[in-house]
Amino acid sequence: MRITQKYINEIAFRAVGCAIKVHRELGPGLLESIYEECFVLECKLEGLKIDQQKELSLVYKGIPLKKKYILDTLIEDLVIAELKSTSELIPIYHAQLLSHMNIGMKPKGLLINFNCMNITRDGLIPFVNHLFEELPAE
Repeated sequence: MRITQKYINEIAFRAVGCAIKVHRELGPGLLESIYEECFVLECKLEGLKIDQQKELSLVYKGIPLKKKYILDTLIEDLVIAELKSTSELIPIYHAQLLSHMNIGMKPKGLLINFNCMNITRDGLIPFVNHLFEELPAE
């Protein structure tokens, strides 16, 4: 398997499909932890490798920190899905996901809010960083 922008986008597309299935089944208004559990299950049913509450080590000025950074979900070790159940996606959530992507050295992230009427229209923001841009298109 060759890691390309196209390959990563296909993983992200499949993950978004899983989020849509969960949202169609449960609708808005539940706790983030419930959506996360169902999203992880749906991704596994889709055949995606997914890690839940994945810990990342942090280093500050060359010194490893005791505290760990925790990702909601990591799909195929390439795409971070930061899950929310909130009335709106505020800018700090964007910054949080971009920090996760840069610290974890992951090329793509999905900010998914389940507390909306339509995920693809109102509850999904995809992000890429320099790692994605450096990959071949196909």
